[in-house]
Amino acid sequence: MIYEKSTPHAIGYREASPEAVVALRGKVRMVDVREPDEFVGELGHIEGAELVPLATVETAAAKWNKDAELVLVCRSGGRSGRAAEALVRMGFSRVVNMTGGMLAVQAANLPSVR
Repeated sequence: MIYEKSTPHAIGYREASPEAVVALRGKVRMVDVREPDEFVGELGHIEGAELVPLATVETAAAKWNKDAELVLVCRSGGRSGRAAEALVRMGFSRVVNMTGGMLAVQAANLPSVR
């Protein structure tokens, strides 16, 4: 769905724009790797995203389907990039990092839930 339309990254995951990610809310698994206070804070979150803080991603991911598309989101794209790297190392094959994070969602006036 989004994986094929995203841009390859050197580490082994792919990257997609906030516009592409928000357009697919509810259709792909979105994992927000920020802290709980950020998830409900000023920037909000993408509707349908599940909160899995970065420190817990690897533990949570042990139960996930390694062939399913995963879109990772954070504040600016840094933490979600680190989560994407970790998931690729764990054997996940369809990992997408949203570029620019929730800051880019806000800057583009895309919908978010607060």
